[in-house]
Amino acid sequence: MNKIPLIENACKELMEYGVRGRREKGKDLVKGLLLRRRIPKEDPIFWHTGLLAAGLWTCREEGEYSQNTENTTALIDRSLAAYYERWMKKGMPLAVLDDLLAGETLLNIYQRVCDKSVDFGGKLSEAQLKNAVDKMASYAAEHPTDATGSFLYRPANGETTVFVDGIGLACPFLYRYGEIFDKQEYRELALRQIVNFLSYGMDGGKGLPYHGYDMSDGCKYGIIGWGRAVGWLLRGMTGCMASDYGRERLRAPFTALVDAALFFQRQDGYFAWQLEAVEGPADTSATGMICSCIKQGMAQDVLAGETYENALAAGMHALERSVKDGRVYHCSGECEGFSRYPQRYGAYPWSLGPALETLCSDADKETIRK
Repeated sequence: MNKIPLIENACKELMEYGVRGRREKGKDLVKGLLLRRRIPKEDPIFWHTGLLAAGLWTCREEGEYSQNTENTTALIDRSLAAYYERWMKKGMPLAVLDDLLAGETLLNIYQRVCDKSVDFGGKLSEAQLKNAVDKMASYAAEHPTDATGSFLYRPANGETTVFVDGIGLACPFLYRYGEIFDKQEYRELALRQIVNFLSYGMDGGKGLPYHGYDMSDGCKYGIIGWGRAVGWLLRGMTGCMASDYGRERLRAPFTALVDAALFFQRQDGYFAWQLEAVEGPADTSATGMICSCIKQGMAQDVLAGETYENALAAGMHALERSVKDGRVYHCSGECEGFSRYPQRYGAYPWSLGPALETLCSDADKETIRK
C-alpha cells in the first residue's frame, strides 16, 4: 500500500487541525462578550495533533517506501519542526493533561538532536527541546491527583474523575522522560496511573475497562469496553514497557487486556466502537490504536504467536480498506464525556495517527501471517 498520501495529509493536518481562522475567532469573541460563554483557548498541541505527530514519527523511523523515501522523510522533519516551533513561539502553553501526548515525539526529537543524527533544519536547538520537555514533566508532576495518586482529568472544572484517556496521553511521555534522564520518580508516576486504573477502573467479568472512575464516590463511569478506552489503556502500557522495569510490571496485565480485546475482534478485522457491539459500526480509531499496541507488544517480545500475528494482519488489512484520498474513514467522532459517544463516523486525526503507527512499515508484513 502506498502510504505517502496518508503521510502528506497527516503533515497538513498537523498544522491545520483545530486552528481557528479569523472568522471562527470573531465568532468566539462574540460568544464571549455578548453571551458570556467561556471559550477555550486554542491549543496548538492538543491530543488530536499529538497522535498525528506520533504516527509521523513512527513512519519516519520505521517506514519503507517504494519511492521518494528521502523526500518523504524531509517532509516529516519539516512538518514536525514547524509544529513544535509554533508551540514554542507561543510560550509553550500547557492547557490540559492531553498536551503531554505531544511530548512523546518531542523526546524523540530531543534525542536525535542530541546525538546529532538530525538537525531538523536548525529550527529546534538542544537547549530549547530540553527546556520544553522539562516543562512538560514539571506540569505532570504538579498536576492534581486523587487520593491514590491518579491524575484527575479535568480538575480545573472541579471534576474529581479519572479518565482512562489520561493513561495513553501522559504515561508514555512520563516513563520515557524518566528513562532518558534517569529519574525514577517519573517512571513510578507513570506506572502508578496504570496500576491504579487496573485496580479501580476495570470490569471484573470481561477484563475490559470502564471509561473512568471517581474515588470520591467509588463508582465506575461510562460504558465497558469503549473501543478507544481500550486503545488508550493499551497505549499507556506499551509506552511503559520500553524497558525491562516496565515490562516486568505490565507484561501479564497487558497480555490479558489484549486477549480480552481480541475476543471481540470482528471477522472483517475491525474492532467496533464498543468492542462488544460487534454488529454495530466499525471504528478505525479503536482498530488502529489496538493494532498499533499489538504491533508494539510483539516488537517488545511481550506478545508472540500466530494468534497475535493473525489479529494484527487482519486489523492492518481492515485499516487499508478504510483509506481513501490520504484519509482513514469509518472513525467515530470525538467523545464528549462519560457515556457521550456521538455516532458520527468520518475521517479524523485520531484514526489517521494510529493507522500510520500500525501501517508504517511494509517490512512488518513479511513476519505477519496473512
